[in-house]
Amino acid sequence: MSPVVEAYAELAARILRRPARLGPTRLVAVDGPSGAGKTVFASRLAAALDAAPALDDTLRSADGPSTNPADGRNPPPDGRNPPPDGRNPPADGPKTPVDGPKTPADGPKTPVVHTDDLLDGWADQFTFWPRLEEWILAPLRAGRPARYRRYDWTRGRFGPDWTVVPPAPVVIVEGVSSARAVIAAELSLAVFVTAPARLCRDRTLARDGAALAPRLTVWRRGERAHFAADRTAERADLVVDGAAGPALEAAAFVRVR
Repeated sequence: MSPVVEAYAELAARILRRPARLGPTRLVAVDGPSGAGKTVFASRLAAALDAAPALDDTLRSADGPSTNPADGRNPPPDGRNPPPDGRNPPADGPKTPVDGPKTPADGPKTPVVHTDDLLDGWADQFTFWPRLEEWILAPLRAGRPARYRRYDWTRGRFGPDWTVVPPAPVVIVEGVSSARAVIAAELSLAVFVTAPARLCRDRTLARDGAALAPRLTVWRRGERAHFAADRTAERADLVVDGAAGPALEAAAFVRVR
């Protein structure tokens, strides 16, 4: 198919209409080579999910009009308009709820887990997966909060503090091999962000420094071998042109497939 410009808001709505496959959570994997633009894509998608209508509203809009007055779209039998939170007014007249109507800003934020935070150094490029399973996937699968410690690449060890990941409606895992075949059945969406190899190299060198060029060369070689064996791009639900990202407004991306 020809490249298409698509809004992050549209993608967020589609994700929320998809079934949860990792327990109660819709797991989205954002995969692709280093420097392709995965982190930018994941952060913009998370922002769009945070701004999306409440999950139950999204599902109702997909199902069509409702006849239930409790959802706030039909007036109660006495003809009075319901308050913003959808509850019928009490007998002595409408009152402002104590907690107020819920807005997207009041709800839980969409967590983004970066696999680079879970690697135990350069040699752990693909062998970190048991740590991701233990710290993140298994708890979310059971509907419990997950937590992980971030790897400190300067000190060469994991930090002491734990970062909590709540069992939100959507959790994004971003990083190389995050959409590998072993997790495919539990993903609500697999995204592969791609860009020309030279651009990816230039971006990683600008980000990480020229001193790391030898390590990055080995890293990229490992990526290519993994993606070829795993067929990640071929299996992805969505392939994104990461080279076009900076030229677009933050509200849209270029869909390749």
